[in-house]
Amino acid sequence: MQKQTLTMTDAISTAKMLSEALPYLQRFSGAVVVVKFGGNAMGDDAAMAEFARDIVLMRQVGVNPVVVHGGGPMINDMLNKLGIESKFVRGKRVTDKATVQVVEMILSGLVNKRIVQAIMDAGGRAVGISGKDDDMMVCVTDDPELGFVGRPVEMNVQVLRDLYGAGIIPVVAPVATGMADNETFNVNGDTAAGAIAGALQADRLLLLTDVAGVKNAAGEVMTQITPEEIRQMTIDGVIAGGMIPKTETALMAIEAGTRAVTILDGRIPNACLLELFTDHGAGSQIRSTAPRVTPRVKR
Repeated sequence: MQKQTLTMTDAISTAKMLSEALPYLQRFSGAVVVVKFGGNAMGDDAAMAEFARDIVLMRQVGVNPVVVHGGGPMINDMLNKLGIESKFVRGKRVTDKATVQVVEMILSGLVNKRIVQAIMDAGGRAVGISGKDDDMMVCVTDDPELGFVGRPVEMNVQVLRDLYGAGIIPVVAPVATGMADNETFNVNGDTAAGAIAGALQADRLLLLTDVAGVKNAAGEVMTQITPEEIRQMTIDGVIAGGMIPKTETALMAIEAGTRAVTILDGRIPNACLLELFTDHGAGSQIRSTAPRVTPRVKR
């Protein structure tokens, strides 16, 4: 690989940053970090490549990353191309049999393999799977009016441990198996990431989004928040709209055993590295002060 030409000042600055990162590299060596990848970065080749490099670097320094992704815009594009009309209930898409087939095709195929290829192009090893593989994620209907939209009720995550134990980065599409008749369910990407993080007893869950983090009543991003503060801010209406499902996912993951959850702006260059390996951090970290609880996980 050809080295970039740096001035001595640039080189010293880079070396200093690497030296200052040492305590964090030691802290997260061997840690399991679940990363939910989505938002605008998924549609941008440069942003995708940067994300993949960050994930490969995490793996290189001893972190065990597990990537969970969404793909809403790509699903919308394909539904439009196929002439499948979308119906909505209370602002949420109804996923009928025709729609769930498109969802599985796009998430498990197009999007999943694109992320896998980006990680491999960055020098890593990656395998793409869905929640249906090895019955990793088993669901029931979240809301009968929404059709094949699932809520995870059983997690079988040994396949993920096997993969990252072998040095391979798992890339998970949020498509799951049904509890009753082996139906295919679409699962919200954040929900899937939270369920996986809880089942793995992950050290961190990073929810990449298109906002700076959780804001208080004054509009300021809060860098540290407790679950109790999240609940009260939701009651008070400070947390509203699209931030509610993300904070609900964070609370679910923490209650299931995840040490901490960070909601951070995926548009920031190297957002994951900033959060894990620098004093600065990125976004809003939600951490419980209660003892960890071992979840009921099949395997």
